[in-house]
Amino acid sequence: MAFGGVVALDNVSMAVGADELLAVIGPNGAGKTSLMNCLSGFYRPQQGEVRFNGSLLSGMGVHHIVKAGLARTFQGTHIFSNMTVIENIMVGRHIHMKSSIPSAFFYFGPCRREEIRHREVVEEIIELLEIESIRHQPVGSLGYGLRKRVDLGRALAQEPSILLMDEPMAGMNTEEKEDLARFILDVREARRIPVVLVEHDMGVVMDLADRIVVLDFGCTIAEGTPLEIQQNPAVLKAYLGEGNR
Repeated sequence: MAFGGVVALDNVSMAVGADELLAVIGPNGAGKTSLMNCLSGFYRPQQGEVRFNGSLLSGMGVHHIVKAGLARTFQGTHIFSNMTVIENIMVGRHIHMKSSIPSAFFYFGPCRREEIRHREVVEEIIELLEIESIRHQPVGSLGYGLRKRVDLGRALAQEPSILLMDEPMAGMNTEEKEDLARFILDVREARRIPVVLVEHDMGVVMDLADRIVVLDFGCTIAEGTPLEIQQNPAVLKAYLGEGNR
């Protein structure tokens, strides 16, 4: 993936196993968010392929990729500020809704029963993320940490087969990071889905990740367990520089 003369990703190759938390780390400008954008369909790589469960995702529209089973949270909070918590999470259910637009206007019979079923799913997510007390509050009135939980809840509402998380801890204080890390572990235990996590906080990465891939200048420079990555000379050089190894 290149932007003009800048190569954001160069021959990057990785795989994610079932029920695995794979962390992708690297210095600023390493290509981490570009990778997430390629995986989720926001970017279309000029070369290479993205495959999920044997199906080719490269070149598909974002909505088709979501329906294939990939859900994503963003580095910022891309949510609807004027809508309530429960309304924002209900938005994630749209790919599972079958009612037509005309039937939605009348809201009775099958349409009403369908919305009740989706609302029950959303309530389970709200309980999992411990946001019951704010379910009816506008998201714009919430603190940053709670807005990030809503973003995660909307992704979970899609019932993904794999969850992509782009720097979920960015901008959080220590307490908020600890809470979100706990919820990520709860999601893994409850849903048994693989997670791809891009994160700068090395403490969080080393605590949560089963395996780590390290990018630098758009290339993969290391891959292994947290302990192996901590001891890898190429990783130390990328983060600390040759003179500070």
